[in-house]
Amino acid sequence: MFELMVEDSFSAAHQLRDYKGPCEKLHGHTWKVMVFVSGDSLDSQGLGVDFRVIKQKLKELLEDFDHGTLNDLEYFKKVNPTSENLAKLMFQRLKGEFSGTFKLSRVTVYESEDASAAYYE
Repeated sequence: MFELMVEDSFSAAHQLRDYKGPCEKLHGHTWKVMVFVSGDSLDSQGLGVDFRVIKQKLKELLEDFDHGTLNDLEYFKKVNPTSENLAKLMFQRLKGEFSGTFKLSRVTVYESEDASAAYYE
């Protein structure tokens, strides 16, 4: 089995609802997002998926989040904008973007250098 990973980042604010502590106030992060795809066979060039393809799909996804407030997005009007829920939303949006032998396997979101959440199915 092969697993490929690309990462990118974006800046956005959020505030957690029903949370007792400083994160209930509006605050921002430079979020790092790692996208993993996996598969068990390579093409004739020895590639699973061209890294440029994965990077482009991630870049397009992050445009919806960059320099905004997560709470303003429709999804987060009903769901708390936690790192966990952000990773799940990003996974759901990217899931159909990969076909063939390589599939999306995981999305990991870092809200700080030492704190992350991952979502996979």
